[in-house]
Amino acid sequence: MLPFPNQSPTQALRRPAGGRQIQNRTKSTRIIRGGDLGGRLKRRRATGLFEQQQAGQLAMATQAALFAGFSQLAAQPARDRAGTGAPARVGVAAIGGARVGGVKAGGAGWAVARRGVRCRASLIEPDGGRLVDLVAPEEGGRRAALRREAASLPHRLRLGRVDKEWLHVLSEGWASPLQGFMREHEFLQALHFNAIRGADGRMVNMSVPIVLSLGDAQRRAIQADGATRVALVDDRDRLIAVLSDIEIYKHNKEERIARTWGTTAPGLPYVEEAITNAGDWLIGGDLEVIEPIKYNDGLDQYRLSPAQLREEFARRNADAVFAFQLRNPVHNGHALLMTDTRKRLLEMGYKNPVLLLHPLGGFTKADDVPLSWRMKQHEKVLEEGVLNPESTVVAIFPSPMHYAGPTEVQWHAKARINAGANFYIVGRDPAGMSHPTAKRDLYDADHGKKVLSMAPGLEKLNILPFRVAAYDTKQKKMDFFDPSRKDDFLFISGTKMRTLAKNRESPPDGFMCPGGWKVLVEYYDSLVPSEGSSKLREPVAA
Repeated sequence: MLPFPNQSPTQALRRPAGGRQIQNRTKSTRIIRGGDLGGRLKRRRATGLFEQQQAGQLAMATQAALFAGFSQLAAQPARDRAGTGAPARVGVAAIGGARVGGVKAGGAGWAVARRGVRCRASLIEPDGGRLVDLVAPEEGGRRAALRREAASLPHRLRLGRVDKEWLHVLSEGWASPLQGFMREHEFLQALHFNAIRGADGRMVNMSVPIVLSLGDAQRRAIQADGATRVALVDDRDRLIAVLSDIEIYKHNKEERIARTWGTTAPGLPYVEEAITNAGDWLIGGDLEVIEPIKYNDGLDQYRLSPAQLREEFARRNADAVFAFQLRNPVHNGHALLMTDTRKRLLEMGYKNPVLLLHPLGGFTKADDVPLSWRMKQHEKVLEEGVLNPESTVVAIFPSPMHYAGPTEVQWHAKARINAGANFYIVGRDPAGMSHPTAKRDLYDADHGKKVLSMAPGLEKLNILPFRVAAYDTKQKKMDFFDPSRKDDFLFISGTKMRTLAKNRESPPDGFMCPGGWKVLVEYYDSLVPSEGSSKLREPVAA
């Protein structure tokens, strides 16, 4: 359910599911220019930013300019990796075509082809230089053969909800260059360095462990047989993947929690969901997934892989992609930030910057608005013109949420590199949460954006810090905060927004589009206790 440029927003949101349509590119593809700028914007003179990056000398002064505000970069045109000064193009080669990575799909070289899609050396390339694809191809009978192989394996590991979400992430290449659940050397690198060393010797960012646990009885049985492969099944015992060349090692939960969250305090949502009751051992290996992961929840059409997203950006002739992650409903302050970012990219000399509006679709804590309701709200934002559907791609990011602050925000940024984004918008306290036992935030609100500016493996990604937006009571709309008239601005927190929606009260005019606010009120209405009961109902699907 993407906004497609040749359709009205309503038509676009009803487009049939799947990635097939984005592979059928025609000569009539419409090029979106995003406003009448005459197509003649002059490129500004280079100041050496990207030459320094290419030389591996990411100047702290450059990052200081980023933190001072995106506007200070308006005079510096983004460069391709060769430093030519021209805004580089975004694109992929042979997705869904006859050749993948130089090997004909379905031919004798299928094992090489399935491991990745070679991307053109352009604005930004996937980590490791190749977008990993771990789903067995139908061509050549490999998918059917893998299903038979999985059925014949004596050892099966059942995946929980979060495990399956990570398998989805791995299978589509969001974690490129990872080829499967982490072995011990990868786990330790991620845990202690927030990066792993690729096959070419370069360090790539990987700030959160992507691991699979198993219990002691399973470990003993697998090791007693000397098994090197195990089948993975879902919660209904359906075969979904094979893990090969396995390695089993100790799951030190306390070390993992302390290194990832910076605390072992009780009440961390992801820890309670996925670690506390997990097995005391971890199993890593090379992953091969039988078929693309589907959830059959009415939202699969939003779940575009990195390869599909890159193809869509190329289809739209995007020359810059800026990503915005969120796990909350979109209000007009968010929209102001996104539209302002596009305006500034146009001023920098880009012709068609495209927004990737990318809500997180995996596990979230209980008091977050469920994914189905958020997607329904995002549809209204597009239908009512708050965001331009012709320059916006809406898709679901399948990762589960850690709420691990500066550690996790690196993962969020790294994954968007693999999807083709070369700009990433970061706000206050990204991936943060309240301390589970104390009355304070768990992380410093500014540390996320500071860490992103220094994180190993993210040098090629342009980090765009938030400009603070608030409700202007004089203009009666969301606007960028002006400290010279601070008394005119009202800050509406997430807590305040939820309270208003729960009480069926309206926010100030201009805070959120009417249709989007109505969806939010409907969600909280769905939680009202049923008659004769004091217990809140479970959230219902939108």
